Amino acid sequence: MSQNWGIMDIIRLVRPHQYIKNLFIFLPLFFASRITDPGLLGRALVAFLAFSLVAGAVYILNDSLDIEEDRRHPRKKYRPLASGAVTIRRAMGFMTAFALAGGVLMASVSLQALFILLLYVALNIAYSFSLKHVAILDVTIIATGFVLRLFVGSMATGVELSMWIVTMTFLLAMFLALAKRRNDVQLYLDTGKKTRKAVDGYNLRFLDTAMAVMASVVIVAYTIYTTSAEVVERVHSDHLYLTALFVIIGVMRYLQITLLDKNSDAPTTIVLKDPFMQLTLIGWMAANAWILY
Repeated sequence: MSQNWGIMDIIRLVRPHQYIKNLFIFLPLFFASRITDPGLLGRALVAFLAFSLVAGAVYILNDSLDIEEDRRHPRKKYRPLASGAVTIRRAMGFMTAFALAGGVLMASVSLQALFILLLYVALNIAYSFSLKHVAILDVTIIATGFVLRLFVGSMATGVELSMWIVTMTFLLAMFLALAKRRNDVQLYLDTGKKTRKAVDGYNLRFLDTAMAVMASVVIVAYTIYTTSAEVVERVHSDHLYLTALFVIIGVMRYLQITLLDKNSDAPTTIVLKDPFMQLTLIGWMAANAWILY
């Protein structure tokens, strides 16, 4: 029984529920209407697995540096390292193994994708050691991580990225990162526990304003994208604008969860647990698939 619990602790350590973010790797294929190409889809799947392995290693590094801060957090204190369920030495061993396996796997797909992956690692090392303590820069790095996932998908499959996808992904990721940081500030106000040094650079008024700005820009940018002559010509349809409905609803729902329910700490958890968000995402994907394919 103890061995099974040890395995579960290791699984929790690399946060597999967070790998949903790595699905952004498939977006270049999806929007290029080539997701049904078996060869390209296979390359994207390998890139997804490689990126997930390396991301798991990054999570271990981040948790090893955040043990004391996590122990002051009502939810994060149960993480394997913060709770003491996994030792630092054991965690470092798994971190090394995951990083090497992911790097080798990515190199088998594309050396260019490997370069982007290494850039992601370097950025996260800088983030883990110091940049996460710098307000605004911390959320910018988080958003950049989503964009790098797009480039990994593009490099792994050879499908060129649209400037629209890069722009909208960055804006949406900034919106989500700001919502997450708002949760940290709210927690500090409610409990007096400062789980991040960057909290000093934020307050609720600033974050609410920034989120409102990002939400508005995301909706406007997506609407312009779906109605642009270039996109209409490429997809051979002038109905793509209809998918903006799901983007508007999704953004509003996330604002509702953040501002009313005060529960925006983990975007992936919200997506996995909130039926409203799940139906909105499914509707958006289905509508896009119907128009693009």
